[in-house]
Amino acid sequence: MPCSSATLVPPVPGPPLRALLHRYRIAGEPVSCEPVTQGLLNRGYRVATTRGAYFLKHHLDGDPEAIVRQHRATQRLQELGVPVAPPVQGAGGDTVAVIGGRCYALHPWIDGRHRDGAQLTVRASRRLGGLLGLVHTCLDHVMGDGVTGGTQPQGAAHGSRDPASTFQEITELLALARGRSPGDAFDELAVHRLVERRELLERHAHRRPPPGAEPATGWVHGDFHPLNLLYRGVEPAAIVDWDRLAVQPRAEEAVRAAAIFFVRPTGELALTKVRAYATAYRRAAGADAHELAAAVHRVWWERLNDFWVLRWRYVRHDRRADPQFAAVSALAVWWTKEYEAVRDAFTS
Repeated sequence: MPCSSATLVPPVPGPPLRALLHRYRIAGEPVSCEPVTQGLLNRGYRVATTRGAYFLKHHLDGDPEAIVRQHRATQRLQELGVPVAPPVQGAGGDTVAVIGGRCYALHPWIDGRHRDGAQLTVRASRRLGGLLGLVHTCLDHVMGDGVTGGTQPQGAAHGSRDPASTFQEITELLALARGRSPGDAFDELAVHRLVERRELLERHAHRRPPPGAEPATGWVHGDFHPLNLLYRGVEPAAIVDWDRLAVQPRAEEAVRAAAIFFVRPTGELALTKVRAYATAYRRAAGADAHELAAAVHRVWWERLNDFWVLRWRYVRHDRRADPQFAAVSALAVWWTKEYEAVRDAFTS
């Protein structure tokens, strides 16, 4: 019973559903299979069976060893009280099914909804920061105890972008945006933002974070944003999509997440909510103001040098991220202007 993937972009063959479900004694027989279209990097399906509903994930970059490590981490996190959705174990105890060279995992279906920062109160924003702090604290325990196959972070270098390479990228993207015929309103905005960003970088190139300026590293979720957090009512029900579990400067994940959750359509951050979120994060993670200040500076620099949405559009010819460009590109400009206010919201 293959699953239709007509609504996915780009289309891919549906999963071999019967062969997959037969690996799980508790799953039952397939009834329906619907693609889950939210998200940019994953292939997911809501599968209904005679025994319930499940989320079937197709790992496009299938590395079974890494996927198993992620699964073990979520199993341990659940034991520690973190809201996650660990995979269902197959008849042999495995959590990864490899069929036809493709990797799949079956998870319980979580009835919930995504909530962005505009839908969160100040109190809920505080709870969100505390949740991410809990995740980082628990990951330190889980990934360092030998159960998951992880190891303690060794202080790997995490450098900052060289503006010289950014200037070259701006030149290339400008040529692509200006070369579209006929162009549209998006192309006009892209050209405007690219020229504007080049001028900003020329003025602020001296503020590039120096080597060794990164805050403390630790295990992080790696992709903490509204589409990877499900709410049931006002309570977080499950943090999903652990594909980017890795060792990174942990406070930078907190700043990146806030810049996604709390950005307004016009590019400003809702700083009252950011302050509540950051205060709770620092308390839960044991992070001090100096760590957050370093993270704010490095993520600001990262945003100033980043054009991932334009690369998707003009290089990969993939327009799924286009709707994010207006706010993302405006944020870099606003953040530069309001740098002190943003840093203060994260640190005081």
